[in-house]
Amino acid sequence: MSLRTYILSLSDNAMILGHRLSELCGHGPTLETDIALTNISLDFFGQVRSYLQYLASIDGDQVTEDTLAFLRTEREHHNCILLEQPNVDFAHIIMRQYLFDVFQLLQLEQQMLSTDETIAAIAAKAIKEARYHQRFSESWVLRLGDGTEVSHTKMQTALDTLYPFVHELFTQNDWEKELVEQGIASDVKGFESRYYDTVFQTLKSANLSKDDIINRYAQGKNGIHTEHLGYILTELQYMQRAYPNMQW
Repeated sequence: MSLRTYILSLSDNAMILGHRLSELCGHGPTLETDIALTNISLDFFGQVRSYLQYLASIDGDQVTEDTLAFLRTEREHHNCILLEQPNVDFAHIIMRQYLFDVFQLLQLEQQMLSTDETIAAIAAKAIKEARYHQRFSESWVLRLGDGTEVSHTKMQTALDTLYPFVHELFTQNDWEKELVEQGIASDVKGFESRYYDTVFQTLKSANLSKDDIINRYAQGKNGIHTEHLGYILTELQYMQRAYPNMQW
């Protein structure tokens, strides 16, 4: 059960953020950026397929990657709340992306050492993409944060809105602690300080401040989400629920 929930949490983080980015297809500020964000979305969905195919092989009994992706309720999703936050504007999109990209890259570095060979293999493949994701989002944080007065204000607003959800990335449930002890899951506490050092340095270079930001209640890992996830799942699951048992 612990392994199943952990795989779902990894998959759900990638799937929900991937979906948020897919909403931007055709709506990026420039053609180049539009294509870049769409490709990043595809990278995430590639990770989702790998995780869900692995989980389906464990579950058996007619469970497939499609049933896992399209037939679970909100309470059965374990993504962090940060990733379901809406695309308010380009500043929010980039800030949300950067705050997760730094985390995921550090997480994948540890997952490559997992005693679970499949999780380690998925991480080894995904880490190449994750390095690009972080470079992309960091360059935009620096460009916009230390740009014009308008771009700076928008990035600061995005930081103030999204940063309170970051602490959930480093919370550990009992099932996660159990897998860390077994060498399967990455120990997020082990790279927490590296994460904050990296983010703080980028924010400083971008002339952005996180003073007086208070952590918000976030229990996405435990299946307790904001209303935003419901709207996301309505779009994601429409076809499968409208036409049960359909095959691609």
